[in-house]
Amino acid sequence: MNRTEIKKVLDELTVDVTAITDPRASAAIKVLINLVEILVEQNSALQEANQQLKDENNRLKGEQGKPDIRKQSGGDDNNNTDHSSENDRKKRNKEKKRKQKMKKKGVISINRRETIVIDKSILPEDVIFKGYEKRIIQDIKFSTDNIEFSLQTYYSPLLKKTFIADLPAGYHGEFGPGIRAMVITLYRDSGMTEPAIERFFKIFGTHISKSTISRMITEGHDCFHDEKEKIIDAAFRASEYQHIDDTGCRVNGKNHYTHILCNPYFTAFFTRLKKDRLTILEILCRDELKYKFNEESYSLMVAIGLSYKCLAKLKKVVREEIITRSEVDGILKLLFPNPKKYSTSRRVILESSAIAYYRDSEFSIFHLICDDAPQFNLIARFKALCWIHEGRHYKKLNPVFAAHRVHLDNFIEQFWDYYEELLAYKQNPTNELAKQLSEGFATLFSKETGYDALDKRIAMTLAKKEALLLVLKFPFLPLHNNPAESGARVQARMRDINLQTISKNGTRTKDTFATIVQTARKLGVNIYDYVYDRISEKYSMPSLESLIAQQPRICHNTS
Repeated sequence: MNRTEIKKVLDELTVDVTAITDPRASAAIKVLINLVEILVEQNSALQEANQQLKDENNRLKGEQGKPDIRKQSGGDDNNNTDHSSENDRKKRNKEKKRKQKMKKKGVISINRRETIVIDKSILPEDVIFKGYEKRIIQDIKFSTDNIEFSLQTYYSPLLKKTFIADLPAGYHGEFGPGIRAMVITLYRDSGMTEPAIERFFKIFGTHISKSTISRMITEGHDCFHDEKEKIIDAAFRASEYQHIDDTGCRVNGKNHYTHILCNPYFTAFFTRLKKDRLTILEILCRDELKYKFNEESYSLMVAIGLSYKCLAKLKKVVREEIITRSEVDGILKLLFPNPKKYSTSRRVILESSAIAYYRDSEFSIFHLICDDAPQFNLIARFKALCWIHEGRHYKKLNPVFAAHRVHLDNFIEQFWDYYEELLAYKQNPTNELAKQLSEGFATLFSKETGYDALDKRIAMTLAKKEALLLVLKFPFLPLHNNPAESGARVQARMRDINLQTISKNGTRTKDTFATIVQTARKLGVNIYDYVYDRISEKYSMPSLESLIAQQPRICHNTS
């Protein structure tokens, strides 16, 4: 019997289970088919782990691992590796709006006008002139704008000093603000590499080296670094909720993480070595994190897992309520002299005291929208989980038996039906409807289908009820974390193009310009014009910070 024949037999067997009248036989077969599901899942995991070991062994021997060939869409559902739940959510909207053709008139600026005439000799004698038909044709031209400045020069024999007129604001070195703004735009917004930018300029007669391009990309951007900080301040004031996510990156050959913070008005990027809770708190406190030792932090320590014995020792050596990281490290060294032991206790003390400081600081976030990664716990006063991310867990289930696939498909339909009810509630929230939805959640996620893997996943969703239904209390909150995941894709795209950053300054500049570019997009600001305005030192365009301040504040309406 081949695999296809075995699968066919198992599918037929599963269908017949519901028709078995003997309850003991029916129960036994249900246990057996769930056991097969577990064994198939474990076997797939072992095959994947085995292949990874083979690939690593081949690489150590100087060979190549198995190529990662993307599977074609369609085919056997059991080989499906697309775990995205986004399409399931979107395809439920049956009425697809036709994309309207953008009107050119009034949107596109006209640089020149030409009148086209017809040779009357080819026209009939009875033609009557009816005016002109307007057609807008978009085109572009690139040309150099090289300037030779003649700077007045004076010499003082008495002072033995030469005086030379200053270049206009924004001009220094060999290249003007137009080229520097274009380099930054092509690299940071269009995703071009340094060699590609060099070739681009040479095509149009500008001679510039890759090393000069590299310096333009990474150096002399203090005004943009300052602007990033101001953007974050303004955006935090403009919204009671923030999205957060992270994704991997490389810095000088080492694995790092880029953290993404955003709301409807901004997206900010922060690259750090770790992605633990302390790192998140440091980012939120803008690298001004301190540690607070009081009853709140002590209660957190016990709740997270610190023993009462360690807590008693800690209280004896703590002298001040708020201290710096170096002072905390000194206390931990005194409590735990052996650096190889008590790592969990050290982490608990650091995180709890950092949380206590953060919650009372000006940086504290009221609502945080995220996935269910543990490092996001205890950060904000309220944590809302992403429904799209939760739906992804169900997409990862890959049952062997037809009946189990039916159960899974039916439940996914019910999952998104409930999601649409939450969307409707956000438009017209009432206390009565909130109560109905809360009860409906408990009913939906208490189901038992007989497919053990699905039932376990349903129970896990039920345990997240408070975080998934925070929208019932605060209807202005989004139901998903897509904005932060979109920011993570921006970083992933940069990683695909440039692989890594090398220096600390290069990493900082990457984060700053990713923040500037993505925030400008959200605010509808032309990024080239904006960068040119800053580099040329004109400052005629309003800052992104001021544009955010003009937006309506997003908060809970208690009226």
